[in-house]
Amino acid sequence: MLNRKEILETIDMVEKEHFDVRTITMGISLLPCIRESADITAQLCYDRICKKAENIVKVAQDLEAEYGIPIINKRVSITPASLLTSSFCGKEVVLAKALDRAAKTVGVDFLGGYSALVQKGMTSFEESFIKSIPEALAVTDRMCSSVNVGSSKAGINMDAVRLMGEIIKQTAERTKDRDGFGCAKLVVFCNAVEDNPFMAGAFHGISEGETVINVGVSGPGVVHHALKSLEGASIDQVAETIKKTAFKITRAGQLIAKEASKRLNAQFGIVDLSLAPTPVMGDSVAHILEEIGLDSVGGHGTTAALAMLNDAVKKGGVMASSNVGGLSGAFIPVSEDIGMIRAAEKGAITLSKLEAMTCVCSVGIDMVAVPGDTPATTIAGMIADESAIGMINNKTTAVRVIPVPNKKVGDSVEFGGLLGTAPIMAVNPYGCDKFINRGGRMPAPIHSNKN
Repeated sequence: MLNRKEILETIDMVEKEHFDVRTITMGISLLPCIRESADITAQLCYDRICKKAENIVKVAQDLEAEYGIPIINKRVSITPASLLTSSFCGKEVVLAKALDRAAKTVGVDFLGGYSALVQKGMTSFEESFIKSIPEALAVTDRMCSSVNVGSSKAGINMDAVRLMGEIIKQTAERTKDRDGFGCAKLVVFCNAVEDNPFMAGAFHGISEGETVINVGVSGPGVVHHALKSLEGASIDQVAETIKKTAFKITRAGQLIAKEASKRLNAQFGIVDLSLAPTPVMGDSVAHILEEIGLDSVGGHGTTAALAMLNDAVKKGGVMASSNVGGLSGAFIPVSEDIGMIRAAEKGAITLSKLEAMTCVCSVGIDMVAVPGDTPATTIAGMIADESAIGMINNKTTAVRVIPVPNKKVGDSVEFGGLLGTAPIMAVNPYGCDKFINRGGRMPAPIHSNKN
């Protein structure tokens, strides 16, 4: 239970420091909906989502009014859809359209889970499903997609890596009238987690309960504000302040999560305490790093500062809740963070530096726009690099890149809302075609053999 002091601190965080609950995400198992017919399966999935999630928007609005904490997004995640479509290969888009229709009917911002898990191998029905992704994202508005191509236990499925490079290019082409916007709803993972409430990578894992509420809290502005009074303080003092701030943020998030679960008759899953930025001034992870002491994010020292930030956030969160999960750390999506946008525009941050930063933070190369003529094999190389970082370090990594049709380095693209503005970033001109086209499976690291 929050005491009076914590309530007053939370009000201050909301009014002055951009604190919010970024998302309430309801995970729904659709396994009972599987039938041989695409039309019947799609209708059963639609009906089940509409029944389970019919009150999610109203409950979120009620909680906003009662607790005074903004809840920015209401979302649904589902069982990885490739498990639902195995009996109707070639007709997967029928399900995609029904999922998008359900999202609109219940009023959620996004629905995640048009997903496949192919880290060790890829069946024919999973390959068919993955090949449906470009069309599925082109004909839907609120549906998001993800594919897991590697894990620390299984290694990296290089055939899937190569295929996803091609799928990203096709998705950009199918949505070129919207500057390749479909790619903003598609993420490629290594070590994907089953309880992630954030898009585009959310799906409802098969080990999850029937209906589960996962909440993503966000407070880059709160952390930034807390550090402003620490001019000249030592790094351990900075880390301690971040830890205490993360504790407060997580406590507020857990309160919302428990109440939402009770009112929606769902299991309380996790609180994901990731610092998820927005393009709004004062809500930037990059600005936190600069407040710690960097002239600009991307300069030398950035990776070390980010490692400390990520670790302190996790330590504070796990003390506040026994249900911390999802990704939990610090996100560095370029287009969604005003500090990252400006660093990219002035050349302070590059793809190579972003890759180094992903070794110590949550997720990976996220919301990065690249030239439209970037080869599919180069994109696959980015996926392979990030997957290797995740596999070796036993952490979640991901790639969400947008090869923007007809755009080149120096241009920018406006996606609007939380997705922000993306400067087109340069990719390394040297290719990796032979490496990517070898295919096969990269063996798991030696430390995976722990049984």
